Amino acid sequence: MGNITKKGSRELVTDTAKSLEDGSLVVLHTKLYEAIMREDCTSIQALLRCHPVNQPMTVLANSTSYRLLLNQQTQSIIPIHLAAEYRRAQSLLCLLEHGANPEVRDTRGLTTLHLMLLHWPITSTTWTKPGDRIQRILTDIQNNAVTCLRILCEHGAQVNARVDNSNKHSPLHLAITYGTYPVLSILAQNGAHVNAINESTMTPLHMAADILNKEMIETLIACGADINCAVSTTGNTALKLAVCSASSKAGRLLAAGVSCIRLLLIHGAKVNAQDHEGQTAIHEACFGGREAIINLLLEFEANVNILTRNGESPIYMYLQRSSNVRDTALLASLLSRSYPLRLTNNQGILPAGIMLPEFHLLRETLIKLAQKPLSLEDICKRNIRNIYGEKYKQHLKQVLPVKIWNSVYGYYDLAYLLK
Repeated sequence: MGNITKKGSRELVTDTAKSLEDGSLVVLHTKLYEAIMREDCTSIQALLRCHPVNQPMTVLANSTSYRLLLNQQTQSIIPIHLAAEYRRAQSLLCLLEHGANPEVRDTRGLTTLHLMLLHWPITSTTWTKPGDRIQRILTDIQNNAVTCLRILCEHGAQVNARVDNSNKHSPLHLAITYGTYPVLSILAQNGAHVNAINESTMTPLHMAADILNKEMIETLIACGADINCAVSTTGNTALKLAVCSASSKAGRLLAAGVSCIRLLLIHGAKVNAQDHEGQTAIHEACFGGREAIINLLLEFEANVNILTRNGESPIYMYLQRSSNVRDTALLASLLSRSYPLRLTNNQGILPAGIMLPEFHLLRETLIKLAQKPLSLEDICKRNIRNIYGEKYKQHLKQVLPVKIWNSVYGYYDLAYLLK
């Protein structure tokens, strides 16, 4: 540990030895705790002469300096865990240089790195004015956390060590769970497996897509995440998970997820990838009935005629919900791309939404449309709309004669038919 030359350190060692002789172990632990919190490296070094660096310390809850840490009468905590949780960078470095093991686990199976991620500061500054005092404080807190993380990585912390519980989360999974996206690139740079799976066979990208966190998705893609990796238990891709979340009631109310879905599609997400049930992103989007999501997927050439293993088409999923059925304009848009129009599943069952009494006339109209064979001209129009979609709609307008273009894209008369 080297020679201790600062004034007062020898007296501290003598006092500590006397405390031990008197049986006052709690006094030693309290002093070590206080030294770590003050980042008093000289005192830490001296106290480590009498306290093994990887041994837990127990401090009374009524200790003035320990009240913020504990709500119980006493609690044991390993010195390096304390320094990491409270982002005491100098204390952390001092402990590591004096033999602290970053892989030592607490009673919950958490390493020092796990604990740091669990206690990562949430320091959003969106509500502060640029340059004000609070913003500077929050920025300093964030920077200090990053410094501690880098110190841990530089001193051999295992960036792929999994939590010893049922989730089996890696540090990257923990970072996603607790919203600590600034650490993702640091962990990846230090060897974290960006495509690691947890107990649910989900990668960090799956988790980030599921919660519609664009910053995390962007960072993980930049770090080499496999964008089309499927969850082995369900077959879900990041795109399908994002569409599912964005199409939910919460996603609709918050108008969330469109930018995340577009980001995944731009970076090569397979829009027609099917899960184990044969469902695709457009099935999820149609069931949710959110027009912005449906149109975005169609822009990237989603197949509106693809069937699930049970024979369910995207329009079948759309008609499952009564709230969707009432949006006749969107229904007309989907019908204009559907061929052949399949209203039943493999068991011949119609969608639940159109079985309500209020939709009796609409149901009869749709059944007639499904039974009526299309002309070759109408089939060609549907194929053009499906191949070129909304993405090249305006380009075709410049290329095709006006009459032909209007004929191809003039399908809104269906909305009148469905009223």
